[in-house]
This record gives sequence, C-alpha cells and structure tokens, in this order.
Amino acid sequence: MTEKTRIHLIRHGEVEGANRYNGHSDVELTARGVEQYHELKPRLDADRISACYTSDLSRTVRGGAILGPYLGVEPVKVPELRELNCGEWQGLSLAEIQASRPDQWAARLADLVNFRAPGGESLSDLVARVLPALAGIVARHRGEEVLVVAHGGVNRVILMDAIGAPTSSLFSIEQRYCCMNIIDYYADGNAVVKLVNG
Repeated sequence: MTEKTRIHLIRHGEVEGANRYNGHSDVELTARGVEQYHELKPRLDADRISACYTSDLSRTVRGGAILGPYLGVEPVKVPELRELNCGEWQGLSLAEIQASRPDQWAARLADLVNFRAPGGESLSDLVARVLPALAGIVARHRGEEVLVVAHGGVNRVILMDAIGAPTSSLFSIEQRYCCMNIIDYYADGNAVVKLVNG
C-alpha cells in the first residue's frame, strides 16, 4: 500500500433545530450536542491528529473549539464544507414541506440529485463544492491524520465518493449526531472506508 492520509470525519453534535432542514441556517447546539463533542475526546488520538477543519457554521465551529485544544491544533474554517443550502425549505420540517409545497416535494422525489429547492442547491451542487475542498485537505496533509467536523449531507457526499457509490444513494448511509467516520486516502488515488456512523 502507498502512503495514506487518514480523515476522521465527524458530524456536528445535536442541534436545536433537529428534524428540520437546517441547511445554511446557523442553528445552535443543544446542551447534549456540546456534551457529545466532549465524549468524542477519548476516541481521538491527540498525538496523531495534526490538523482540524470545520465548516463555517457555528454547530461545527463549536466542535472545533472544543476538540482543537484537546488535539493541540488550531481549527481552520472551510466554507465549502457547509451543509446543503436548502433555500426556502430551511427551517421547515418534512411534514411542513409536504403539506405546503407538494409539487416541490414530488419534483425532489423524481430527481433527488438535481432538484433544487427555490434559492437553494442540488445534491450535485453540493458534490461539486465539497469534494474539491476535501481533496485540498488530503493533498495538504499527505501521510497525516486529520479531523474534519462537518454535516450529515456533507459527510454522506464524502463517504459515497470514497466507496464509489452514486449520489442518488446518498441517504442509504446514516449519520447520527457526532458520529465518527474514518477514511484512508492513498497516494495512488484509492480510498478505504474504515468506519461509518461510529
């Protein structure tokens, strides 16, 4: 095997707007969400992780602020790691969308990958934004271990790409609050997923 970069990819902790399409909304963590970040510490080897990246939304930035000092690294914000922009759906629950925007919901079901809520992004837009950002992180840290604190949709995009699965299968992978995923990226271009939704 060739030299590898290990990405410890976690989802942010529990948020106040649970069970809603939060997207780019800057929702707050619950007390449990903060606690979840602290509970991750024993699972992270502070002697091995050399960098920490987060999106620029507070639910991930807070995680970087909690875990960065424990790891001895300064978290770096990467706006491209933001969650999917849900446009006018942001802040709404699934039931609210289905009741108030049935035509939009039907369009989403008909084309999961390319549908955009008004003012938002499609999953293909998310892929085009997230994967180059991750590739840059991997390239900067060859042979190292890196913590990335991101979002459910962002993590699924990264995981689907790592296993070579289509974006249309994105929701076949669960991402619980503050779950951990581990992916090894090799210099020859291959990726091996070591842990999902841990």
